[in-house]
Amino acid sequence: MHTVYKTPAVAASSRPTRDLDADLLLIPVFEDDDLADERDLDAASGGEYAAARARGAFSGKPYEQLFTPISGDGWKARRALWVGVGPRNTLTTEQLRRVATIGGLVARQRRFGSIAIVARASLPHPVGRVIQAVAEGAVLANYEGTSYKTSGEPVAWLDRVEIRAAEMDGTAAERGRVLAECTNVARALANEPGNVLTPREFADRAAKLAREASLQVEILDERQIADLKMGMLMGVARGSSEPPRLVVLRYKPKQVAHQAVLGLVGKGITFDTGGISIKPSENMDKMKDDMSGGAAVLCAMMAVARLGAPIQCIGIIPTTENMPGGRAMKPGDILTSAEGKTVEVLNTDAEGRLILGDAMWYARTLGVTHLVDVATLTGACVVALGKTTSGLFGRPASWVEQVRLASERAGDRSWPMPVFDDYKDLLKSDIADFSNTGGRAGGAISAAVFLKEFAGDVPWVHMDIAGTAWAEEAKPYQPKGATGVGVRTLAELALDAGSWVNSR
Repeated sequence: MHTVYKTPAVAASSRPTRDLDADLLLIPVFEDDDLADERDLDAASGGEYAAARARGAFSGKPYEQLFTPISGDGWKARRALWVGVGPRNTLTTEQLRRVATIGGLVARQRRFGSIAIVARASLPHPVGRVIQAVAEGAVLANYEGTSYKTSGEPVAWLDRVEIRAAEMDGTAAERGRVLAECTNVARALANEPGNVLTPREFADRAAKLAREASLQVEILDERQIADLKMGMLMGVARGSSEPPRLVVLRYKPKQVAHQAVLGLVGKGITFDTGGISIKPSENMDKMKDDMSGGAAVLCAMMAVARLGAPIQCIGIIPTTENMPGGRAMKPGDILTSAEGKTVEVLNTDAEGRLILGDAMWYARTLGVTHLVDVATLTGACVVALGKTTSGLFGRPASWVEQVRLASERAGDRSWPMPVFDDYKDLLKSDIADFSNTGGRAGGAISAAVFLKEFAGDVPWVHMDIAGTAWAEEAKPYQPKGATGVGVRTLAELALDAGSWVNSR
């Protein structure tokens, strides 16, 4: 894997701001900010902060930036980046995460190797959550998606991040560092071209990464998959010369605090042409990211193990290509799932739900009590929720809400969608138990209803990340390319298991 990220050293401290020794000082400021908790900062800027405020050049609106020098006796930092966070009463930890990413990106653009983030006492959130969020943001900035370029200047990386807060919380800083590093690993995987990251290569890399994180790992090959009678996974894989793989990851803490077993299932289509129902050529190159759900599960499991979550977790990643070869499944084919249910294939581009169905069944046979699947599943979800919000589908409502809350803490915005029984009519088939697509109307919902057939009676949530896995446009806090969405949500869910473990 080419170098696309580097994890800087991250430390939390409570020493005075003037003692922070870094190439760049990052200061979040409100719209109505009088710097009451950091009165020396304006003087250290030579009055440039106050002057910019007075002339309207800097108002503190979200993500607005002001760059000033820092000078004066006792000040170790010599440059400051002031970043607006808007009104005090609407500030979220996600905004702080983004501010830290902005600071890290600006530092890298100016080829600075270190940054100190002032997590001010006036920030209206618990110190631990603030430290974790800004640690995540700074580490997320240390990602570069241009790994295959052979010309241009060498990539500049952040080497060191210090977070100054009213209270030291090294645990929160480490949690943020690990979660962001694992997110960057997922981004790196999703950024790999399909000719490099084949199903076998994905499985090999997953095994290596999992073992490094002290996870138990098992890779099932095409013969073992066939022995399990996973007709849907084998059906999708038929059109490719690349054989499929099923990645099985297990984590069991040394001291199990909860008897529940969290099952995570991720779609691992390493390249999706659409099969016989082939996609338009425009933007098909982006289909290298169709394994983003699988990458999210792998990297969440890594974070869970490294941070010592209090609950058993099982991760399942079915991985294959979807190609239009001579043996490819065809519209009208009937596939039999490992659970024995028959499916009429009406559209071979609705392949993700097929491989997920067999994987969800397998997760249930391994004893999971709660289930979450993550997938770049439907363009319909992009139509419904755009590029900033993932869709959540599932049952019961209490479990969906727990996943939504985890996504909110993680900064992976999501929104609940319905899976009413009436929608099952969209999947009616004259010759099989149901079809694999219900047409354009309610497309994201009918896909979720299909998956519901393989969730059994365990609490289940489907997270559709088709719109959020890849950023088409750069923003101050998000470069173009893979986002790593889902990693932190799944990890947060496991790490904070005590809040939902009795949810049914």
